[in-house]
Formats: sequence, C-alpha cells, structure tokens
Amino acid sequence: MSNYEIEIKSLLGNERNAKSLKDKIMKKGASLVAKSKQLNHYFLLNDAGRLKDALIKYISNDKREAFEKILSEGSSMSVRTRDTDGKVIFVIKASIGSDSSSNGVSRIEFEQKMDMSLDELDKLLLDAGLAYQAKWSREREEYGLDGTNICLDRNAGYGYLAEFERISEDRSQTDDIKKELYSLMNELGVEELPQDRLERMFAYYNSNWRDYYGTDKVFNIE
Repeated sequence: MSNYEIEIKSLLGNERNAKSLKDKIMKKGASLVAKSKQLNHYFLLNDAGRLKDALIKYISNDKREAFEKILSEGSSMSVRTRDTDGKVIFVIKASIGSDSSSNGVSRIEFEQKMDMSLDELDKLLLDAGLAYQAKWSREREEYGLDGTNICLDRNAGYGYLAEFERISEDRSQTDDIKKELYSLMNELGVEELPQDRLERMFAYYNSNWRDYYGTDKVFNIE
C-alpha cells in the first residue's frame, strides 16, 4: 500500500513567531507527539535499478511491493537517510504532480526503519552509485491536531519553519486534504512558503550546506 503525503510549509522567520504559532495550536487542542533532533542526508539518484538491488534485502516483506512501485513509477525521486535520536530511516519521496519531489505539496512516499547506523546506510547508497546532494540538521517538535501533523522545526540555514501534513492511502483525496490544510493555516494566521522561493532556498542550501550543517546559522533568500 502506497502512502500519499500532503505537506505545506510556512517560513516563520524567528523564535517569537514560532512560539506564537505553538500557542495558537495548543489553544485549539493540539498535543505534543514528539521532540527530536534529526540529521537528514539527501542523495542524487542516477540508477533506480542499482538502488533496488542494493537495498531490497533490507526492506521488510510487507513493504517490498511499495518499495518497488515507487522506484518504477515515481518521478523526480528524492532519496534520503535520516537519523532521529538514533533511529535510522531510509526514505524515498516522489512527485505526483508538477511540484518537486524534494519540496512539493503532494508526494508519494516510502519509509523503512533500518537496523544499522546512519553512516552504514549512507555507505550502501554511495556504493550503489548515489552521491550526496546535501546534509541537513534540525530540531523538531511534532504536534497532533484533529488528524493533522504540525511540525515546528528549527532548521540549519532556514531557521524556524512549520510543516502542516496529512498522510492518505487514497490519491484521490489529496486535493481535498490540501484545501483543508490551507483553511487551517488561514485560521492560524500563517502563510504558505511559495514553491518558487522554497526552491531557491533549497538550491542555495544545497550549494552551501557545509557552511550550515550542524550549526544555528540562517540565511535569507527572497
């Protein structure tokens, strides 16, 4: 079974705005789900077949069909490894519309928990012909509100960012879910980070990630 991720980002700018949003969602009844520190490594994929051959034996039987489907049907795939407080995850996201797989609003996604270190997983991908695109670091607070996941992030480079997300197994529901997320954001007084600006920020970070990874440094790209 494939999962479809509908996610909208909002650039908060500073800690005061992040605290204001947190106060608003708590007043609406949100509950804290998790707090974590994350390392996210993004990869450039050249050969999906080599990736499948290298990773298939590490994918659980109940997820192999979804793994093979996203590799065969996904477009503009974004491959990532993630360490969340010692929990290592392999991630693939692929676009299902005109947006990018890295930052688009609607995407198909695959995740698999891995019983190895982040360095070991990275080496598997590098040996399969992938190359680093960038390494990211962030601190995250995740809240649940009426079926919506709201993540308040402090990202290296980007600063404070909010993500409003829902997951659906039915692709036909993605447009309706997107409208509901926009409505919630409007109630909370936050705006979507436009895709074109997000792509400019993403490109700048990818070119300069060594200056920001693991730091509190922030840049501003209009």
